[in-house]
Amino acid sequence: MGWQSTFRCPQHRKGLKKKPVLVIGGPTASGKSAMALELARALDGEVVNADSMQVYADLPIVTARPDAADTNLASHHLYGIFGMGARCSAGQWRDLAVSAITEIHQRERLPIVVGGTGLYLKALMQGLHAIPSVPPYLRDHLNQRLSKEGAAKLYGELSLCDPVTASVLNPADGQRIVRALEIFLHTGRGLRRWQTEETEEVPADLRFFAISLLPHRDDLYTAVNTRFDQMLNGGAIDEVALLLKRSPPDGFPLLKAVGVPPIWAYLRSEIDRERLRELGKRDSRRYAKRQMTWFRHQFISQISIKKKYSEYNWDEIFSEIRNFLLTD
Repeated sequence: MGWQSTFRCPQHRKGLKKKPVLVIGGPTASGKSAMALELARALDGEVVNADSMQVYADLPIVTARPDAADTNLASHHLYGIFGMGARCSAGQWRDLAVSAITEIHQRERLPIVVGGTGLYLKALMQGLHAIPSVPPYLRDHLNQRLSKEGAAKLYGELSLCDPVTASVLNPADGQRIVRALEIFLHTGRGLRRWQTEETEEVPADLRFFAISLLPHRDDLYTAVNTRFDQMLNGGAIDEVALLLKRSPPDGFPLLKAVGVPPIWAYLRSEIDRERLRELGKRDSRRYAKRQMTWFRHQFISQISIKKKYSEYNWDEIFSEIRNFLLTD
């Protein structure tokens, strides 16, 4: 395609005051990774992960991490970098992403950030509240209590010490309750109070061009269902079984990854394979719906694509990107 040469001009990129970053966001199974790879190949780009599950080394099939065929076609960053004993916060991811973006620019290439974790994208493009890091031992202690005593017990404690934060949380959402409690216990201030203060500034030398993928609901749900079947046929059950044999710690994020709970129930012989498929697809569709809502209302994009991947008008997409890359 003739437009490719327009972007492959290091001299032009060096002359820009603010360095360009492409951002692709959208729900699961919307075609984000495929678009990122297409753009990376066309524009001398490198892909930076913004999916909170794909940062972990385990469960590459369940989390739909790019495979070797994809990573051989373009460089990919921040995939599978955290082990079982770690937990990646939005702040950690933001720091890692900014470092990766800086290194990609130093190589005179184009960073392409892609993912469906809205908090990550918001932290990068709009800034992040400067909440202090919490010692791992405190989180481990609270997660152990969550496992033994249940979410209701911890929620009751949170309601007493930080009623403002507790009022906006689901009493059954153990992971967020633990997060709120650890912040209060470590800092003496409620999470909501931290979240109302000023955010860290977005790096001044970056400018973003965002693309949101918001396909029609029926098309998205079809893609979600197909992906879950492919995941099961590709070895997801064995993958989860191997993870569970290694006794992951309480609160390990991948244990709540979409698809893992019904697979776990299947491995315990609580449900049969057909019920596993039903629950997995249902949970995946519900997750996609929540993501769609977030991206529609909270993600500011320059291009919003509501078609299936096979129906994209690439000439229009590259025309918009070209205008972004060639102006400052």
